[in-house]
Amino acid sequence: QVQLVESGGGSVQAGGSLRLSCTASRYTVSSGCMGWFRQAPGKEREGVAIIGTGGSSTYYGDFVKGRFTISQDNTKNPLYLQMNSLTPEDTAMYYCAARLSRCWFPLRASEYNYWGQGTQVTVSS
Repeated sequence: QVQLVESGGGSVQAGGSLRLSCTASRYTVSSGCMGWFRQAPGKEREGVAIIGTGGSSTYYGDFVKGRFTISQDNTKNPLYLQMNSLTPEDTAMYYCAARLSRCWFPLRASEYNYWGQGTQVTVSS
């Protein structure tokens, strides 16, 4: 069973930065994909940033617009999401997700088998 634990959320003012971390037990992203989703109250869960197939590919939601960077030094290290230039629209619960096999639609939440509990990000204006 894969376990995912997120950390690094918090409150920040608009224009600020946060770095989220996701630690995975009993899982490496050598063949599948792993990344971040977010969900704001009353909205659907949306893909933020994904690393796929051993870290060779990255995918970002359109709204990221170069502000966020997903990274992982190697498949045994935590997964990070560096978020810069945050706006109030980025306020949401952020979830780490993993899929053990190849992702066909990396930014689609239904692709993922495993989810963390989430970490709250709140951006004030």
